[in-house]
Amino acid sequence: MDSTATLLVIAAVVAVVLLAVAVVLLVRLVRTRRTLQRAGLPTGPRWVFWGAVAYLVLPTDLLPDPVYLDDIAVLLLALRSMRAGRALPPGPGEPAGAERLKSPWSSR
Repeated sequence: MDSTATLLVIAAVVAVVLLAVAVVLLVRLVRTRRTLQRAGLPTGPRWVFWGAVAYLVLPTDLLPDPVYLDDIAVLLLALRSMRAGRALPPGPGEPAGAERLKSPWSSR
């Protein structure tokens, strides 16, 4: 095998690995949304979820499609924003039945 064929094989393997990571993140995003909905917790804005799914599926990207790093970043941001809206257990000075929503900017 010459060097060009070797580079093409390496690029194809990297593209397949990145696509697999993007698909795994998409599955995690869908499962997280479903779990939060079943628990009756807020899932964040609906457009965040559908926007991330559409960005992965649609052919227009910030980076060409063999490089799925931008798709992975969008999925990670959507996953983080969905998890940021979950309810937290009561704090030390709060009554036992009080739950509050986690702010996306808090450190807890």
